Amino acid sequence: MRTTSRWRLALAAGISSVALLTATGCGTTTQAASGGGQQTIAKDDLVLVLSVINTTNPYMASMIEGAKALSAELGVPLRVVDSGGSSQQEISQIQAILAEGKKVALVSNTVASADAVPIINSVKQAGGYGVIWWNKPDDFTPEQVGDNFVAFQLHSGVDAGMCTGKNLAESMGGQGNIVVFPGVLDSTISQQRVAGLKEALKEYPGIKILEERPANWDQQVGFKEAQGMIAKYGDQINGVWTADDAMMLGAIQAFDNAGTTANVKFAGEGLYPPTIELMQQPGSTITAETFHRGYMASAIGLLTAYEAATGELDVAAMTPEQRQGIFKIGCVTPENLADYTKYDADVAGWVKGLVASGPFDAEPVPVVGAGPVKMPTE
Repeated sequence: MRTTSRWRLALAAGISSVALLTATGCGTTTQAASGGGQQTIAKDDLVLVLSVINTTNPYMASMIEGAKALSAELGVPLRVVDSGGSSQQEISQIQAILAEGKKVALVSNTVASADAVPIINSVKQAGGYGVIWWNKPDDFTPEQVGDNFVAFQLHSGVDAGMCTGKNLAESMGGQGNIVVFPGVLDSTISQQRVAGLKEALKEYPGIKILEERPANWDQQVGFKEAQGMIAKYGDQINGVWTADDAMMLGAIQAFDNAGTTANVKFAGEGLYPPTIELMQQPGSTITAETFHRGYMASAIGLLTAYEAATGELDVAAMTPEQRQGIFKIGCVTPENLADYTKYDADVAGWVKGLVASGPFDAEPVPVVGAGPVKMPTE
């Protein structure tokens, strides 16, 4: 059994009732603490479940790749839930899998922050183990729910926003106007990234944000919103900051169509394969990215849930850094790009190393702190 080298968490002993949401997403839930202790599950009785926002976003596709690699490495079947951008579809599909009878080790990249509550409460009611990546309500914590909510995991959006914001401002010589594309409004990670951007820009008073428009983590929406920005502001736009590469790639297409890409600097998030190709070109206008991979997130999350389910990980002994883990994020520029892209050459090999090291110590994304992420002060 994996245990921690630091201190054991004190878990609440009371049990309160948990009401499952119906398949239509209606109903109520309560935040319950587990009192019965960690119940282990035989490997043959487990199924891995990965829930993603969609299957078209390259980050989500990468998450699926990592989950498949872990499934093959562990010899445990995998089910993938394509939420199609719909919270109701996400929740109902997960509940349908739970109703089939096998116990689940689940990781979910939730459509909206609030979705974590019905998903985890449903998993707990069914006797499975779950991990949430990226988005959950701040007051819904693993410690409150109990052993079945094994962990909440993320990379600091504030650190990401500060990285890309600073490098974008530097590439503009500290002067000019930018437009900003968050993901969705009800996304804590999008809010963190925007907050990090604005914190970085405090050091660059010559940079002005013309407008912010959420673009739904979607390349086509990013394209359309960027078209609107170009029509409104024209050559006033000197820089584009996005909370995700899908939106940035859509924006680049819009500026390409307008014939002004060479005059604008871009900063994105996630270092998608098309972004790597653009950054490798001489004179690339993409100035900053961050490195964290969907295949790393899904494999880390699923391995955490799997080890809790099989008893290899003692949930009660997990440290705060493991229960609400902030994983390291890389700040990438064209100059250090190769230092990070080398990890993408062998996803299956990386996953094999993850299983050997455990979910919290794998390079280049070990746990570096405990959440929640602290937002910058105004």
